[in-house]
Amino acid sequence: MSVLTCKDVSFSYEGKEVLTRVNFELNQGEYLCILGENGSGKSTLMKGILNLKKPSAGQIQTGDGLSQTEIGYLPQQTQIQRDFPASVMEVVLSGRLNQCGKRPFYNREDRKIALQKLKQLGILPLKGKCYRELSGGQQQRVLLARALCATKKMLLLDEPVAGLDPIMTVELYNIVKELNQKDNITVIMVSHDVQLATAHATHILQLGNSQLFFGTMGEYMNTELGVRFMTGGERK
Repeated sequence: MSVLTCKDVSFSYEGKEVLTRVNFELNQGEYLCILGENGSGKSTLMKGILNLKKPSAGQIQTGDGLSQTEIGYLPQQTQIQRDFPASVMEVVLSGRLNQCGKRPFYNREDRKIALQKLKQLGILPLKGKCYRELSGGQQQRVLLARALCATKKMLLLDEPVAGLDPIMTVELYNIVKELNQKDNITVIMVSHDVQLATAHATHILQLGNSQLFFGTMGEYMNTELGVRFMTGGERK
């Protein structure tokens, strides 16, 4: 059974369609990279998957035991977020909010999971540090640990390496690859860094205000669209 299905999905803003005719299915453990130029509908689709924006037509459905409250999300960071005056542990624990239900506090299990994710990503010694005092690479690991606190099945990553240096960029992509391959976590990633972002992808979805392509990475590279996009990169 598919973990995520989009059926004839379209989105509109103020009565104008901005993304139309999106159809794809993902199974558990697959790695989807969403490509497209600026304004092509990538962020709109991500909001739809997260149930932050309702499609104007069609349906987005989760399956295989996944609920939309169990999707881990690593958003693009703003400068305000980078300066957030909270401890690393507080930031990571906030990933458990959807699991708290009506509880007004975190319990022992929430704290145990947060510590496990910090350890898994190699940042347990930072748990008492102030988030805004960390490097960009450390902050992204903290946010990834936060996202992992929300899910065991699916991660959505929106421009996760924006602002990182080349070394930190490669490290983060390798971490995501390991989570996908060893922990069988389904990954959906949007990135302008086309070559590195697609290096480990099993599937490609290319948008251009409509669906231009969906299929495996191998199929994509056998199309004129894929060769042109991967060779020329994304126009700014």
